[in-house]
Amino acid sequence: MIFLRSTIFNIWFYGSTFVCTLAACLGSLISAPLASAVARGWAKANVTALRIVCGIKIEVVGWELIPGGPVIIASQHQSALDTFIWFALLKNGVYVLKQELIQIPILGWLLLRLGNIAVDRAAGASALRGLLKEGSATLQSGRIVVIFPEGTRVAAGERGTLHPGVAALASYTGAPVLPVATDSGYCWGRNAFTKRPGIVHVVIRPALPIGLKRPELIAALQRSWDDGQRGIARAVDNSVGQIDQTAGSIE
Repeated sequence: MIFLRSTIFNIWFYGSTFVCTLAACLGSLISAPLASAVARGWAKANVTALRIVCGIKIEVVGWELIPGGPVIIASQHQSALDTFIWFALLKNGVYVLKQELIQIPILGWLLLRLGNIAVDRAAGASALRGLLKEGSATLQSGRIVVIFPEGTRVAAGERGTLHPGVAALASYTGAPVLPVATDSGYCWGRNAFTKRPGIVHVVIRPALPIGLKRPELIAALQRSWDDGQRGIARAVDNSVGQIDQTAGSIE
């Protein structure tokens, strides 16, 4: 049954991604906000499909900790779910993403049109300079930057190497950093075809102190993630729910 559910969801996911990408590109020719609305609708539709088809419920804890102004969300990255959940939750969020995604025809152009920040991980110092320039402009415009300091998906229960980009961006802009712990990998593995029913927890933690030096911020971020993981009660839920409205969305 899990395999069948996963097959149905994957067909929906890739099909809806293709259709909505084309629709968003057409919408972006009219206005960027229209394209953003299409992208957000796509993300919410996939969250709903996870709930209905795969029996995966998403609960967000600590929603009230997100301030009204610019902030850097530093999230753990365990599955593809992490790459679109913030589109569903935030109206004004952008991702820091790898350059390879921008090279995908049509989709890459759309991702840039939506304001996401592409980073060429092989470019070294120039990549960091680009992140600081674009990240600063994004935060100054009042938007929220979502970054995955691990740089790639890391299996649930494992630790990845944290890259200094998040600390450099925080130091350069003075924006607060909100750590986010998640256990999405237990339901949707990093490279898994199957999607297992259960609850995905997205735990927003208190902002890290402003002004930390890079090594201090990286260490504090890892400690906050660890504390968040300890607060997540692992449980399999075979019922079908929705995004818990302790999360809701920023309206």
